[in-house]
Amino acid sequence: MKYRKWMTVGAALAFLFTAQPVYAAPVIVAGAGAPGTEGTQTAGEQQAQETVTQAPGSSQDPASSETAVAAQSPTVVSGQGQNAPGSGNSGSGAPTSNGEVTGIPEGPGGIKSEPVDPVTPEELAAQEAAQAAGTQQSTAQSTGGIDPSKPMVALTFDDGPQPSVGNRIMDCLAQYGGKATFFMVGERVGSYKTEVQRMVAEGHEVANHTMNHKYLQKLGAAQIQAQVNQGNDAIQAACGVRPTLLRLPGGNHNSMVVANAGMPMIQWNVDTLDWKTRNADKTVAAVLNHVKDGDIILMHELYGATGDAVARIVPELHNRGFQMVTVSQMAAAKGKTLEAGKLYSSFN
Repeated sequence: MKYRKWMTVGAALAFLFTAQPVYAAPVIVAGAGAPGTEGTQTAGEQQAQETVTQAPGSSQDPASSETAVAAQSPTVVSGQGQNAPGSGNSGSGAPTSNGEVTGIPEGPGGIKSEPVDPVTPEELAAQEAAQAAGTQQSTAQSTGGIDPSKPMVALTFDDGPQPSVGNRIMDCLAQYGGKATFFMVGERVGSYKTEVQRMVAEGHEVANHTMNHKYLQKLGAAQIQAQVNQGNDAIQAACGVRPTLLRLPGGNHNSMVVANAGMPMIQWNVDTLDWKTRNADKTVAAVLNHVKDGDIILMHELYGATGDAVARIVPELHNRGFQMVTVSQMAAAKGKTLEAGKLYSSFN
């Protein structure tokens, strides 16, 4: 019996010396192997564990046994892509440790970044064309739908208002989409408010021809200023719009006038002499034989012959492709800024 007992003890000791140590827990770096394999053991390791914990005569208590089993758990380095418990290989679980976030799409802020295709030359050309079209449209809106690439003229009428002529002029312009600039004498507008209000309503430009049509080069500074300011006041009172342009009676000026007018002064480069000839044919010829892009054409609203001439001039200008615009519209379309104290006779 004693011999057999020593044989049993010797066999156990031999087994312990030859068996693989089960207390050396493997160190597993997460992400180094296939997902879900961390903490697995070989069949030999499991058998060795069972042999040790169940060896005859083992003196381990339950607490020490639990400590031995715990020592076999793999050591996992956190934050290297391990899956959350119960998530399998889906990668869509709660974070498993500090510094690790799973299930968040790629890209800044957790927003998935879509691949960006490079812009082709054709697409770039299309974008540039669209931007150019937008710029052209904005320019057209700021100038009342005028096309700066097409010829234009400014028809201007002095000495009004005079409804018997002015309304005929506006009727004709309305048929062809034209606009005009009316330089009016302040002392007359109070009697013809309805006509002046129609000018504004139909998009024509109301402008100042002084209060009493005095030749300003014969006046002093205070008188010049009074003629200009009172004319502006009278027109504004009649239609609600204060003029921004001035035409000097007779076009006459000197340094005193220029210094005290306080407004852009609009002259002309096509003079029909309608006030002198009172002849429609001569007025028509004076315009159509000389007109070109950017011209400012001078006529007068007082004469019936001028109304007759306009009824022939406007359709022909339209047929020739001219846009009939106000002075301010033409200046804007030509890229000109009208400044107080300066004279302008054309925009060509």
